[in-house]
Amino acid sequence: MPTLILVRHGRSTANTEGVLAGWTPGVALDDRGAAQAAALPARLAGLPLSEIVVSPLQRCQETVRPLLEAHPGLSAHTDERIGECHYGDWSGRKLADLKDEPLMEVVQAHPSAAAFPGGESMRAMQTRAAEAVREWNARVERDHGADAVYLMCSHGDIIKSLVAEALGLHLDLFQRISVEPCSVTVIRYTRLRPFLVRLGDTGDFASLVPREEPPAAEAPVGGGAGAP
Repeated sequence: MPTLILVRHGRSTANTEGVLAGWTPGVALDDRGAAQAAALPARLAGLPLSEIVVSPLQRCQETVRPLLEAHPGLSAHTDERIGECHYGDWSGRKLADLKDEPLMEVVQAHPSAAAFPGGESMRAMQTRAAEAVREWNARVERDHGADAVYLMCSHGDIIKSLVAEALGLHLDLFQRISVEPCSVTVIRYTRLRPFLVRLGDTGDFASLVPREEPPAAEAPVGGGAGAP
């Protein structure tokens, strides 16, 4: 079965503003995010990408643009199932304002029970993304062979939920996974089980440098902005 490269979109204007973007239109990459996207072709050089699948949201479409320019024989397949979680009434709000919402405690400690008002549940988010991966695995293997490599550009919570699904982790544990902007996560699928080959690889260890403030104990909903 194929190997899946999961790329989180580059840093966005919502990330730097501390806003939970969700499906809010017009959220673009900031300057750093654009630079991260521009560096992707070199980071993935030598990989024989057979397909590129992308979330419909602007920040993901912008992230894959340099890859498409580097692989003129490929076009991007947009798949809404790997689009961001539908955060409903939370979309567009400051994360600092959301931290005191009673639902935030559920999102952090018991996400399998979290459903966003006017949006979707985190269980539904994981289910649709996992179904998309299974269908694309079958399609890529059929069209390109069992050893094919393909790429999906998606969002932090989507990628974390797919990693949890691949590892057989309950969704309630997925907040223990960290996926920074423009990081690369790789899952190799086989007939019996998936193997997590890379997790959140950015090639940049700046986020590990000790800071004056202690690291946050809560997982950033939506994935966070990464290293400063």
